[in-house]
Amino acid sequence: MLVDAAAVYSRSLDGEVLTLAASGWVFENLFVLCDLETESLWYDLPDSEGLTCVSGEYEGKVLPEVGSSLMPWNQWRAARPASTFLVFR
Repeated sequence: MLVDAAAVYSRSLDGEVLTLAASGWVFENLFVLCDLETESLWYDLPDSEGLTCVSGEYEGKVLPEVGSSLMPWNQWRAARPASTFLVFR
């Protein structure tokens, strides 16, 4: 079962900024991501320091997890009134 959880990872690797997207795969109830630049697959392996490339050009490389907060929009907006957001349709 997928849960209400989130993680944030750096997208910078070896001087490049990767574009991460859903691969369409789920393994052990976690989404497998892919980078659009090389189509490498990325997964949050247990006991890793971030998102690990499990297949492709960057295999074995890790995108480190960065700090984040999960909160309702009204709390975020109250703390950061200048924030904006992007809606995809």
